Amino acid sequence: MRQPITQRGADRLREELRVLKSEKRPEVIAAIADAREHGDLKENAEYHAAREQQGFIEGRIQELESKLGSAQIIDVTNLPASDKVVFGATVTLADTDTEEELRYQIVGEDEADIKAGLISVASPMSRALIGKHQGDVVDVQAPGGTRELEIVSVEYL
Repeated sequence: MRQPITQRGADRLREELRVLKSEKRPEVIAAIADAREHGDLKENAEYHAAREQQGFIEGRIQELESKLGSAQIIDVTNLPASDKVVFGATVTLADTDTEEELRYQIVGEDEADIKAGLISVASPMSRALIGKHQGDVVDVQAPGGTRELEIVSVEYL
């Protein structure tokens, strides 16, 4: 199944992949070669650490290639502007009890970062918001209980 991701998220994954392939991979190969020159590999901590790092890098490269291969890239700026909450929308919410304002963008699972205001499309909050419109009030299950949030604005940035 294709996983949705924003253009910005896909670009970030591609950049990480580029750095791993063109910078980190050659560095670790050079470190392994250097460690081999020090002799006995059985007791060579530098060699074992470099091999472990190589395994991590190769695993991450495979993971990124797989994610990008199965991604459905959605350019948020090309979405028709409306007041409806969809994947990629940036939503400003107001807590009806505390009047606290929250602002989140609904993004793919691999790019979610709550501290940066990016919430996963699979999160309970996203599921409660998707399909709703500006002005609607939604109940969201939060760790501290149910929160009633009003959708103040919907933007496509």
